[in-house]
Amino acid sequence: MKKSDAQQQIEEAFATFPTLETANLSLRALRPADARALFAVFADEEVTRYYDLYPFNDIDEAVDLIDFFAESFELERGIRWAITRKSDDLLLGTCGYVWLRPFRGEIGYELGRAHWRQGIMREALTAIINFGYTVLGLNRIEALVMVANDASAGLLYSLGFREEGTLRQHDFFKDAFHDMRCFALLKNDWVQNAH
Repeated sequence: MKKSDAQQQIEEAFATFPTLETANLSLRALRPADARALFAVFADEEVTRYYDLYPFNDIDEAVDLIDFFAESFELERGIRWAITRKSDDLLLGTCGYVWLRPFRGEIGYELGRAHWRQGIMREALTAIINFGYTVLGLNRIEALVMVANDASAGLLYSLGFREEGTLRQHDFFKDAFHDMRCFALLKNDWVQNAH
């Protein structure tokens, strides 16, 4: 069976882990040495408040998460970048595609609380959105946000995402069903806004 152009494009994007550079940030593969910094991010109850994971209690949970992200990349299911400052390469959080299909992907992200509201995640997401449209050949990028997470919704609005509705009891985590707000950004809208 012949592969579609979209399948071929995604496979080529997974040949080696892509490092992305912005004005202030380097988005790179997570490394075992990032475990302590990643644990600090995920041990914070405020960071995981709207996340599908409980706060971490042990650094081994961070090691397992790094392994999970690496496996997702190897299986071409997703790409998760470590967000670091160019100046010190210290992990501030992560962002990436939690799953990919031909022409469509869903993003996820989190940032250590000390780095909130500084424009860091907006800068990082701009880079991965551009990558999605130009390298992965995506046409639609989605994000699912818990109903009460207004900060995340505001970030997505600022990037041009449109809220398309609420998916009732869409996800089950932390022992409960959760409604999720569905946001999407189409390639044409991104290009028209001159990103």
